[in-house]
Amino acid sequence: MKYVFFIGFGLFLLGCNEKKSKIVDANDIINQSIKVSGVNKLKNSIIEFDFRDIHYIAGRSEGKFELQRVIKDSVGIIHDYLANMGFQRYVNDSLVTVADSMATKYSASVNSVHYFAVLPYGLDAKAVNKSYLEEVTIKVKKYHKIKVTFDEEGGGEDFEDEFIYWINSLTDKVDYLAYSYKEEDGIGLRFRESINERYVNDVRIVDYNNYKPKDNTVELTELDQLFIENKLELLSKIELKNVTVN
Repeated sequence: MKYVFFIGFGLFLLGCNEKKSKIVDANDIINQSIKVSGVNKLKNSIIEFDFRDIHYIAGRSEGKFELQRVIKDSVGIIHDYLANMGFQRYVNDSLVTVADSMATKYSASVNSVHYFAVLPYGLDAKAVNKSYLEEVTIKVKKYHKIKVTFDEEGGGEDFEDEFIYWINSLTDKVDYLAYSYKEEDGIGLRFRESINERYVNDVRIVDYNNYKPKDNTVELTELDQLFIENKLELLSKIELKNVTVN
């Protein structure tokens, strides 16, 4: 009986270790979230949506991309294109010259909206670094808390930004995310809560409640606890309308 006990106890410990090793692999968790969300289908697709009265179009095919933004204002129609080869702006169908500093600004603005619209798409890229932080509980649900950073090469203009994703341990979906970014007077912090989940042509689309901390001296990793304690300020709602995926 003594030997049976030790054998059984050893198998129990082995099983616990195997279970633990399965939940700490950040790459596996992100890949499963991509699969569940259906965004892997966007590698060859055209997606369109409206955000704050501006129309957005993203075309992707075999590693090539073209992200568009169409703005209607008093001067007519401004059409921005961000593709593998760079940025271009058209005003009323005429190509206009844009200073490098403004092209960088416009590119970041276009890319940001498209980036958040299709998360977790792209988080399996080579320039993306993932690390498992811990398992946490938010609103009685358990989450994998994963930090994401980017390499300078292939990480885009804002490669120094840092992200944290909270991925539901049961559904494998991104329910919350937070990020830090450079501002003129320091570091900005945001926390987003996904809402209004729906599937368009089998691709998960969500809107967000967009929060910020009242004190920007807090750490990015603390934002989930501040959210739990109702210590974040609701800034806006991020709502995508008229979404189509082909």
